[in-house]
Amino acid sequence: MEEEGTGGSDNIVTEFNTYEDFLDSQITPLDLFYLEDQELARQLVELGYRGSGEVLKREEFEARKRAAEASRLAQNNQQKKLASDDKIIKDPLLAALAVREAANRNGKMTSIIFIRDRNSRGQEISGYIDYAFRLKTEDFEPYFSGKKRLLPRPSDLSFYNWETTTSTSNPTPNYQVIAENASGLLFKNKRDRKIINVDPKAPTPGDNSERHVINTNKYIQAVIYDHINRRKT
Repeated sequence: MEEEGTGGSDNIVTEFNTYEDFLDSQITPLDLFYLEDQELARQLVELGYRGSGEVLKREEFEARKRAAEASRLAQNNQQKKLASDDKIIKDPLLAALAVREAANRNGKMTSIIFIRDRNSRGQEISGYIDYAFRLKTEDFEPYFSGKKRLLPRPSDLSFYNWETTTSTSNPTPNYQVIAENASGLLFKNKRDRKIINVDPKAPTPGDNSERHVINTNKYIQAVIYDHINRRKT
């Protein structure tokens, strides 16, 4: 019974913004008609002489209000916990992705991951992955914990199977793919319209972008293209 009472109080403090709102909810039009004083009506509710709800003193209401807010913030922080948190990461690619996870989740950065390796069938594959989009559509905890290998898929920005010569390209919420281009494969950021050139021979990948070669023995080749998002003015 005690737990039920506590739950009811928690509902009360989350339903009403102020203690006065809580008191007013238990005052009827008839009370105001006879008392002709809203403040007096509030005092009678606080003392338990009016109202049919639970009697709560101001100090108790405000204390539970603070507790409810603290609980809400704790839940939000738990929900915002990164997939890479509390992980012992040894692979350089995963370590680099862990550093970039928060920025890709909050939209400050949209990184493109290039991976070349072999799939479960031993076939050599390569592709470009929209990291921010994958983070939103997939649980990355198995990758950071080492339970699963990160590999490109036919549904990613770009995918190529070197043995079957299967090739695909797909736009994402962050990037448009420009495949038919003399300079090679390009990606256009949909927020600021900047072009990311993934040609390793290019002097730079483009404005607000950086190319980082990752030295890892877990993959044949791994490169990260970081793009800092800036809205077009």
